[in-house]
Amino acid sequence: MKTLAVAAAAALLFTPAAHADPAKVAHTSAKFESYSATAKAVTYDAKVPNGARVTVVGVPAVSGGTSVLLVLKGLLPNRAYGAHVHVKKCGAAPADSGPHFQNVADPVQPSVDPAYANSRNEIWLDVHTDANGFAHTESTVDWQFTERHARSVVLHNEHTHTSPGEAGTAGPRLACVNVDF
Repeated sequence: MKTLAVAAAAALLFTPAAHADPAKVAHTSAKFESYSATAKAVTYDAKVPNGARVTVVGVPAVSGGTSVLLVLKGLLPNRAYGAHVHVKKCGAAPADSGPHFQNVADPVQPSVDPAYANSRNEIWLDVHTDANGFAHTESTVDWQFTERHARSVVLHNEHTHTSPGEAGTAGPRLACVNVDF
């Protein structure tokens, strides 16, 4: 599994120009730590331990889509986490990263309408760690970030819900990583 994730990350990073514009590739690798103005990855809860590692790679395709890869190491073993791309950078408080980035923004916020809060309109990266606390996932959508950019990926306490009235929710925010999409 780890080899697959490394190969996928390398493939995304070194895709020929015919598939992606390297200038638009987003990438962050960091260790989770307590908040500071210079922290790339922030943990707000012991369910994402200090020192756990994260890599996020976002690649736009010439066809107009975007793929985002999330790789995590050192999390709690055998545990589900929700993860989504958010609109703002990580901050001192979990809510500082703002809402989920939506390609078509829901006029009602917070968005819990499945017409907007879904894996086609948002980037969902839910994972389940293995016995060693390792997990990886990829999400591909058929749109790209334009003048509206996302700024982070947030890890949540549980997998993402999809029912009306709770669509897109995944429990408390446990950690955040800055990624300039």
